[in-house]
Amino acid sequence: MDDTENLIEEESKNSTVNNGNKILSRLFATLSVLFWVILFFAVVIPLFYRLPKAKMMEDSDKNVFIAERAYKDLYSLSNIGTKLVGSKENEIDAVEFLLKQLNQIKEDSLKEYYDIEIDSSQASGQYLRGNLIMLYKGVQNIVVKISPKNSTSETFLLVNSHFDSKPFTSSAGDAGFMIVTMLEVLRVIATSKQPIVHPVVFLFNGAEESGLLASHGFITTHKWAPYCKAVINLDAAGSGGRDILFQSGPNHTWLVDYYKKYIKHPFATTMGEEIFQSGIMPSDTDFRQFKTYANIPGLDMAQCFNGYVYHTKYDTIDVIPIESLQNTGDNILSLVRGLANATELYDTSAYKTGHAVFFDFLGLYFFHYSEATGEYLNFGIAEAALVLVFISIWRMSDVSQVTICHVIRWFILVIIIQIIAFALGLALPIVVAYLMDSVGLSLTYYSTPLLVVGLYVCPSLIGLSLPTTIYYTLQRNKKLSTPYHLQLTLHGQAVILALLTISLTVLGIRSSYILMIPLIFYVASLTLNLLTPMHDKGYSWVALLKISQIIPALYSSYIAYLFIVVLTPMGARAGSDSNRDLYIAAMSAMGTVLSFGFLVPLINIFRRPSLVVYALLATTVLSVFLASSTQLGFPYRPRTSGQRVAYLHVRNKFYEYDGSLSKDESGYLFLYQDRRKETVLEGTNVNLTGLVSIKSNCEKYMMCGMPLYDSRYVQQRLDTKWMPRSIPVTPPGSTKLELFSKTIINSTTCRFEYNLTGPPQMSLFFEAYEDVTITNWSFLESYLNNPPAHPLAYHILINQGIDSSPMNFFVETSKHNGDFGVPLFQLGVSGHFIGDDLDEESTDMRTKFPAFAIQADWPASYERYKF
Repeated sequence: MDDTENLIEEESKNSTVNNGNKILSRLFATLSVLFWVILFFAVVIPLFYRLPKAKMMEDSDKNVFIAERAYKDLYSLSNIGTKLVGSKENEIDAVEFLLKQLNQIKEDSLKEYYDIEIDSSQASGQYLRGNLIMLYKGVQNIVVKISPKNSTSETFLLVNSHFDSKPFTSSAGDAGFMIVTMLEVLRVIATSKQPIVHPVVFLFNGAEESGLLASHGFITTHKWAPYCKAVINLDAAGSGGRDILFQSGPNHTWLVDYYKKYIKHPFATTMGEEIFQSGIMPSDTDFRQFKTYANIPGLDMAQCFNGYVYHTKYDTIDVIPIESLQNTGDNILSLVRGLANATELYDTSAYKTGHAVFFDFLGLYFFHYSEATGEYLNFGIAEAALVLVFISIWRMSDVSQVTICHVIRWFILVIIIQIIAFALGLALPIVVAYLMDSVGLSLTYYSTPLLVVGLYVCPSLIGLSLPTTIYYTLQRNKKLSTPYHLQLTLHGQAVILALLTISLTVLGIRSSYILMIPLIFYVASLTLNLLTPMHDKGYSWVALLKISQIIPALYSSYIAYLFIVVLTPMGARAGSDSNRDLYIAAMSAMGTVLSFGFLVPLINIFRRPSLVVYALLATTVLSVFLASSTQLGFPYRPRTSGQRVAYLHVRNKFYEYDGSLSKDESGYLFLYQDRRKETVLEGTNVNLTGLVSIKSNCEKYMMCGMPLYDSRYVQQRLDTKWMPRSIPVTPPGSTKLELFSKTIINSTTCRFEYNLTGPPQMSLFFEAYEDVTITNWSFLESYLNNPPAHPLAYHILINQGIDSSPMNFFVETSKHNGDFGVPLFQLGVSGHFIGDDLDEESTDMRTKFPAFAIQADWPASYERYKF
């Protein structure tokens, strides 16, 4: 064989080896990426949805929570139907059901161990909430106190939830689920010999959904309220799944200590508390009333999965797994027993020690510590990271035999690149969300959550990887090895996280712990690498780094997934003025950056890192196409994830000062609860011809001249639309406002006395003319002293429970010139006939909506008077 043939054969062998190396390199790269994907779906998802096995009635141990018995109670309670304040279902049927169950528990209790008192009470009152007064009368509370035999203790634990519901829902999840949990917890305590020190008050309140009314009535008027020293509040923003602790204290970290000690299935996060209290979530709970009006510390816990059915007709028992009841029941029974024996309850003010930082790890373990400890921990880890990075840089300069200034100059460049990558990782998903929304394609992931990966996670990964990949392609520094350059990149990520951790901690944001978690594990791996030769031996340090980032990747993806699960359904009820895609994009970006910030730069170890970027880009393009051009991107599906359509069948009448009727109009008032508004109804059988904005009405008339139902209608009035109809709406009932008397008290003051009757839900609107002042009335004086900002009028929202007697009230006005023979103020009265029958045309209107529409509609009347 001649030299030429030998050369050809050698080149052929080298080519084969190179091709084999390329294939192995690509296979290794693919497997490396798949490892983290598999880790999420094989570990995070199963643990996120894990529930305990449900206990059945045949279980002989009476000292445990029996989910089957609670499930049977839930079946009976939810079958009562819609339990709206003022309805027979809420005020009679639900109350009778609860009293029957409670009396049976009392009968079956160990009377030699416990005293049980049952109190069925009514409450009336009012309070200021935002820009309106919440006025209620005759709302009902069923209150049960279980005490150790012959106890004279004046220190009680309060456990609360509500049995009423929003319109058109049986409310199996919100909050029938928690009501039957309380029944079973009470039943177990009352029939077992395990002692309690403090009496426990179980409050089954009958008016939460209408504005936290019954809890306000209890805490301000009930005989047992002054003795309640801590509260466990139970609610829901979904149906089924695990119960999450999302508010604690405030300023009582000992409560979180008890949560850790006694909870069976932990699920909690400080981040949830801070997000909830920021107002991002369109919800509230009775916890606010206990905290505001009695300064009672406590724990606020709720169901949060499957928020698609929350406040809809699909909130039924069949979507709730019985195992979910076991999960919550185990937790609440153990926690109630723990707190019922807490020495801190004797004087909670002595244990007021500040906020807590708390979170669970995959439901397996619960971490908590004080805010002060969190500050020390965050500062300590951040400072350790900065010191170790400097030591690493010094080692690089020593091993590479270059000056430390040389390495630092390159590190400054790397940090700049990493800042760009970090910013792009956070910003690109938000840009995608903004662009999709700008072309009318928001909420495309609503029914297809997997699109979140392509729409937001992949752009975040592109942002993280692109600057670094370009840098490694172009950089030509031969004095530092490529492995050292890669370490510098990771150090840059550590410095960014360290500085952010310090900054957020200084600002008092306890959620900064989520930045500390990946940082602390990076510090651990860097410490070990510096203590061994691995730091300076090529890529030897990579294995330890990857191992160290498994736990941060698991937790960061877990917490991000939690908020995506919770916030996604809220996007369909947060209002049309809010682009909720930005929140989902931000959560996706946060989870991606924290999960993979220390891992993405490692793609530069591969032969062709650009292929990873191209693959991510292709996935994003494909996802955008699927979201914008196929049925996958249509937000809504029948039953499972419908569109909430809220509208009123309205009859408006305007009366002038002389009593003449100047305006009589009928139509439909639409309140859009999602970003897509009416666009998703185009092409369906719904005829929206004539639909117009009411902005012009809001400029001409008091409160837009419409029966604005609650604070949501008021806040979003400028986005609300009106569709007139030619045939007058015929409400099934009426409101009746009767002027009893008009009395001139003195030269500048005139008093009006009224009588009002109507449906359980009504509103009063007041607006004085320019030279007139309302100086006194039957309602809160503080509201008069701090009126709502122009152009809002005074608004009193009325809810009547079991008491539907006529309501008497007075208004006093002052006018400097004493001329009371002219109009002094406008008074609007609206009545909402929720659940009542519709007239023929309204009934026909309701049938035109597509199957994916979840309607919340009812007749409403509005009369405007001048006095």
